[in-house]
Amino acid sequence: MHVVMLGVPQAVTGEWERTLHEAGARHSVECQVQHARGLEELPESLPPGLLVLWDAGGPVQHTLTICQRLHSRRDPTRSQLVVLTERGPDELDALDQAGADECLTPPGGRWGARLIALERRLRALEPSALVAGGHRKRTEATLQALLELTLAEPGPDFFQVLVRQLAQALDVTCALVGELDGDSVRKLACFNLGDFCELPPYALAGTPCQVTVERALCHYPDGVAARFPEDTMLHEQGLRSYLGAALKDSSGNPIGVLAVLNDKPLAAHQLDYALINAFAVRAGFELERRHQRDEMERSRDQLQKTLDTVPEPLLVKDRGYRWVAMNSAFCRLMGRPIEELLGRTDRDFYTKAEADTFRRQDEQVFTTGQPHESEDGFTDISGQGRTLVTRKALFTGGGRSLLMVLCRDITERKRLEAQLRMADRMVSAGTLATGVAHEINNPLTFVSANLTYLEEQLTEMMVMPEALPELREVLSETREGVGRIRELVQDLKSFARADDERSGPVDVHRVVDSALRLMRSALRHRTQVVRAFGEVPPVRGNESRLGQVLINLLVNALQALPPRTPDDNRIQVSTWREGPHHVVLQVEDNGQGIPIEIQRRIFEPFFTTKPVGVGTGLGLSICNTIVQGMGGRIEVRSQPGQGTAFQLRLPVDGIPAPLRGKDAVLPL
Repeated sequence: MHVVMLGVPQAVTGEWERTLHEAGARHSVECQVQHARGLEELPESLPPGLLVLWDAGGPVQHTLTICQRLHSRRDPTRSQLVVLTERGPDELDALDQAGADECLTPPGGRWGARLIALERRLRALEPSALVAGGHRKRTEATLQALLELTLAEPGPDFFQVLVRQLAQALDVTCALVGELDGDSVRKLACFNLGDFCELPPYALAGTPCQVTVERALCHYPDGVAARFPEDTMLHEQGLRSYLGAALKDSSGNPIGVLAVLNDKPLAAHQLDYALINAFAVRAGFELERRHQRDEMERSRDQLQKTLDTVPEPLLVKDRGYRWVAMNSAFCRLMGRPIEELLGRTDRDFYTKAEADTFRRQDEQVFTTGQPHESEDGFTDISGQGRTLVTRKALFTGGGRSLLMVLCRDITERKRLEAQLRMADRMVSAGTLATGVAHEINNPLTFVSANLTYLEEQLTEMMVMPEALPELREVLSETREGVGRIRELVQDLKSFARADDERSGPVDVHRVVDSALRLMRSALRHRTQVVRAFGEVPPVRGNESRLGQVLINLLVNALQALPPRTPDDNRIQVSTWREGPHHVVLQVEDNGQGIPIEIQRRIFEPFFTTKPVGVGTGLGLSICNTIVQGMGGRIEVRSQPGQGTAFQLRLPVDGIPAPLRGKDAVLPL
């Protein structure tokens, strides 16, 4: 007989050991006594025999914990757990609940009788040939169940397969698995009387499942219904025995219960404990995985709802440029449901040129970590071209780098802006129409007169030699007039044409010359115009757009001049280079100036100080939009009564071009 004495004081161990040996000798029971000061000195699986636990007093919880752990590591059918204690009735009941078979007052007594009773129980459990064959079959069934559990794939029927295998391997009435839900257990699967059944949630208190959660392993070979009178399920189904194991997460916290119940006594062996523990570990892993999956789905749903609150299209890309998240606005922009977009890349939906452009931008942000903003075009699902302003920023978290892409569809705005620019051009063209007609009439008058004169001279049969110089002069004037008409028509066409989207190197001085020619008639009778040109390289932009801006500024400057003689009015157009990256184009007048309170609003759309029917308030707003679109900015400097200067700071184009410069007063 193996006897374990745990925590017994050294002063009494010698006398007790002698008493046990004498009692065993009288009844022909050989005793092997093992002394241990703590649980750590004992094996994880205790051998059959007598377990004696000494209660040193103090808080009862300490003794209860040790008793529970001893009970969980022993085979109750092959051992006897005796607690030597002097505690009162209530605490003795708690020790019984913790797994003690007996509670005795030290030093105890009748050890020989206990040894005989335990020896008789152990002999009764020794397998005969028939029992050995049954045990071998049960071992084979257990190993088969373990193998099937190992090979089982996670899925919706995982827990049903688990409880059926466990019930069949242990040949019990019922097997169930449930997860903890506060103070109750919610059934995941139940296999009862050879079939699956529904089991409503039930309270944990007063049930063997509560003990299982507390101890991690719990076994009641018989009489479990009488031990837990509040558990109605045990009584209703006539269940007598119980074996359960707690399901735990990766942190060791209980999250569920796996249990088998039988309508007959259940004498579990070490292999049975190993089986239910293995099933509990596997079930705990699967239950935790499902909890994590559910939490991820809740987090994903919450993230999706958050993204959908953003009104503008939003896209998230991973380091492989895959689309891993997006909002409903982006799905509407693409014209496809989210299921067709997740996991895809730009190359699945855009043209090669568009996808390559986006890929270069993404890589720049991933590499540098700096945000990027650009205006890009793409072809939508209907084949229509659209224009987006995209802002891209890097987000790093959880060991991953993600690219956040916020889009703004400005296709309609660009269309309206183009219409406004064209309307503004037409307004300016209407303003210039009278002057242009006058400018064309002048050369046409003398061209017509010269042609009439030439016709008269040529009708004569002979041309006198002295008339040849005059005829040559007439032809020269005619060519000059035709050239002036050609320049005026070309300037007007350049101003009014709609190829606004083309961008490239622009010669600022050529644009100024063209604008001054168009404004020649309007300016010559009101002011003197001074050109102060510095040596500047070409700028990056659009020639017709820049001409539109300059015409608007010249018209505004002309309207700001007071009614006085042309010699007293002055408009100066200047250019100079500012640093390596910018060219400044300035239009300055000595007119009435702009009040301080108005200067802050002059670039607002539809803001004007002109009478109704004279101005729309769009001129300077459109100018500001055009200049910003070319990567520049427009500034104003004005003093009431002293004049106004508008400065355009334009980016230098990367293509080198000859520098030109001159400084002169333009004769009008």
